[in-house]
Amino acid sequence: MFAAGIVAVIVLYFVVRGVFGGQDREAQATETRNAAAAAAARQDPLVQAVLTIEQVKPYSVVMRGHTEAARTVVVRAETAGVVAETPAREGSFVSRGQVLCRLSVDARQASLDQARANMKSRQLQREASANLAKKGYRSPTQVLQDQANLDAASAAVRQAEVALGQINIRAPFAGVFDQRDAEVGAYLSPGQACGTVIELNPLLVVGDISETETGRVRVGAPAVATLVSGETLSGRVRYVAREADPATRTYRVEIEANNPGGAARSGLSAQARLSTGAGTAHLVPQTALVLDSAGRQGVRYVLPDNRVAFAPVQVLDEAPEGVWVSGLSGPVRLITVGQSYVSEGQKVRVATR
Repeated sequence: MFAAGIVAVIVLYFVVRGVFGGQDREAQATETRNAAAAAAARQDPLVQAVLTIEQVKPYSVVMRGHTEAARTVVVRAETAGVVAETPAREGSFVSRGQVLCRLSVDARQASLDQARANMKSRQLQREASANLAKKGYRSPTQVLQDQANLDAASAAVRQAEVALGQINIRAPFAGVFDQRDAEVGAYLSPGQACGTVIELNPLLVVGDISETETGRVRVGAPAVATLVSGETLSGRVRYVAREADPATRTYRVEIEANNPGGAARSGLSAQARLSTGAGTAHLVPQTALVLDSAGRQGVRYVLPDNRVAFAPVQVLDEAPEGVWVSGLSGPVRLITVGQSYVSEGQKVRVATR
């Protein structure tokens, strides 16, 4: 009986030890896990950064617009008459002074012949008066009167020549006779249109730029335009508006580009790149751009002591590899992964690639 009691006590001891020992081990494991989690929480966050260096970058402004003729003029009749000929074909290239429409002569040639005959008569009369004045048979006053009559006759001849010349309606400059408004047999009054001439060389590329970019564009700056047709035109900025469009708050810009042979047409969509000089810039991934608490666009980077800093930047240009920005100086460890989850002054661990 005594031996059985001893055995029961020993069994009870091991049972109790097993139960409470298991609880102790579980508590110890839990404590270990909590300690590891606390250590991990105390560890600085891990970010990924890439080293970007300062480079000299040509600055430019991209403008979307279209082509326009450098000059467009509606050529009008200076005198009345019936259209007798239309020598210039619509849509053809014309040279300066080429006849576009010719009116009928009517009585203009006869008026010129009459004016010339009258001038010849006045000239003979003037010569006779001068000879008689030398012999004392004609007063100086009469000679002056004959000279005035000759001058008036000469002016009448010039007037008749101008009237006859006005039957030829000519191109004011070299270009394209883009539209004919008068056909043979039509009667034109002074001021009525014969047709429209446009100048395509040089050709204008026009568009609008934002108010933030206007200060960077200068008259005379080189520019290259790529047309929707695939053609490329080179030229220079000839005009930058001083007053913004009240509806869009943008400024009109005109580029004068060489267009040999008038190959490029007016009215084509175009994208132009305007040179605005050169300066230092950094090439950064577009995904690295973030906004700070004040709403400024910029990037976060890592200082030498592994603390996070923020720099506001301005996007200068886009490239397949990223965007060119200003606002940074020298080599920069730019945060490319995790930049949205850290704040300025926070210490981080950096995985540089």
